[in-house]
Amino acid sequence: MSDRSALHRYALTLMTILLAVGLFHWVPIAEAASAEGPASKKAGLTKSKSAEYWFRKGSLCATYGNDLAAVAYFKKAIALDPRDKRAYFSQGVSYGQLGQYTQALAAIDRAIELDPDNGLFYYGRGRVQLLAGNQDSATNDFKKAAELGDEDAQLYLGEIKAPEALKLE
Repeated sequence: MSDRSALHRYALTLMTILLAVGLFHWVPIAEAASAEGPASKKAGLTKSKSAEYWFRKGSLCATYGNDLAAVAYFKKAIALDPRDKRAYFSQGVSYGQLGQYTQALAAIDRAIELDPDNGLFYYGRGRVQLLAGNQDSATNDFKKAAELGDEDAQLYLGEIKAPEALKLE
């Protein structure tokens, strides 16, 4: 019985934290079933959410490994703001995690078109290239990312020494 009680306390604590940061909206199951009705408007489930809302929702899903949902949420963010480079990049990373490398590279390429001086985008594309088995393309992306100051790429290429905290022994 105490395990169940501890689980309930954990769930309540988690919901409280999510409510506090605005990432979770409490909606009774009956109201959630009819997302078009008046109850959904009271609960904040209207179709007028901002691109930032969908981007954050996608980021949260990606953080917890639900890349399929993350891709869908990033797609909604992009539909509302087609110049949101973060959403394209994040969508690309999630596609990469799903093994959908063609879609991943297309999304990250779009992010790079929007912000060609962002080293993180080249590093991310390099990681997807590695997953796809494209070693030469990955190396070129890591070099470009390092040139733009991305420390992860520099570390990968051995241009800087890993901080003591990152060394594995």
